[in-house]
Amino acid sequence: MNEDGQVIALAGVLQAARLVVDLAYEGRCDEAAMQSSLDSVLRIDASTPAAVYGGLEGLRLGLDLFGDVIAGGGREAMPTRIAVTVLHLERKLARRPEMLAGLRRGIEAAARDLGRGELAADGLAERLGGLYGETLSTLKPRVIVQGNGVHLSQPQVVARIRAALLAAVRGAVLWRQMGGNHLRLFFGRRRLAARARELRSTIG
Repeated sequence: MNEDGQVIALAGVLQAARLVVDLAYEGRCDEAAMQSSLDSVLRIDASTPAAVYGGLEGLRLGLDLFGDVIAGGGREAMPTRIAVTVLHLERKLARRPEMLAGLRRGIEAAARDLGRGELAADGLAERLGGLYGETLSTLKPRVIVQGNGVHLSQPQVVARIRAALLAAVRGAVLWRQMGGNHLRLFFGRRRLAARARELRSTIG
């Protein structure tokens, strides 16, 4: 059992879910966390769980969320709900090999275009958001995002929300790869939260 890998994966899901909520209600989010989450989508074949996020530094926000989520804080109710839905959504995705293959092709194409300079860095969220809209948004359970109607009516914000949701799914895929399952989440959540605090302390 890769406990650190499971913590990193769940932190990635929670971080992306927090970004979704912030974008939906405020139209903005932690840009460093957003970049780490978007980059995680492109790192399909990273050598370690931490490398998916460019190191633990890229998961500050997600690791910080663990304690609040386990304590059941009201502020984190929405990110938690989104994270749980995403974990269920990923299980549906795992049963759709044709969709998985299409997602991989789309992600690899985005990575190539970004590397060649054919895709601007600030256009990555739009590309990934479009990919989410074409694929995962058609599956159930659908992720219901509530927020401020002013922000949710802006195409750029919607694209960033969808890109963050794709990043959340990336974390959910990693969670499953690290041996995570619903029993582990239910019975081992306090141990995982304690390890999250330990990992967070290593990055200052």
